[in-house]
Amino acid sequence: MDDILKSLQQPEYLHAILNHLPIVGLLIGLAVLLIALFQRSRATAIAAYIIILVTALSAYPVFELGEKAEDRVEGLLDDDGRAWLHEHEERAEKTIFLFYLTAGFAFAGLALPMKTSKAIASMAVATLVCGTIALSFGVWIASSGGKISHKEFRYSPPPGG
Repeated sequence: MDDILKSLQQPEYLHAILNHLPIVGLLIGLAVLLIALFQRSRATAIAAYIIILVTALSAYPVFELGEKAEDRVEGLLDDDGRAWLHEHEERAEKTIFLFYLTAGFAFAGLALPMKTSKAIASMAVATLVCGTIALSFGVWIASSGGKISHKEFRYSPPPGG
């Protein structure tokens, strides 16, 4: 138990545990929102918006934990792993705002009183589009992250190599 508690104090460990949440959670939330759109169900849309909001915002602690873990992890890597680490960080820095924007759309879908089915559908579509873009970039970020310490995922040379 002490090992687990000690691990939970390490940013690199927490980053590894949480880094799937923005991707998998967002995928689930978007699927539920798509179902809500076809069913024309405000209750299902509310559930979807909550899932999307929470999981899109989870990108923030994942990003911050990754930043805190960088120095410790970098010293454990080979040259290719370090190149992928820097690529992973750069991708995350450039695209993290998409997760925040998606969270903003989800929040608006929850908070704004929408009186017509057209307004409800428009907000759902906007959230789906933004969320799909964020999800796509999340996969792109993760693809470089997986190559940091998993040589078996390195199908291409490292960036700048």
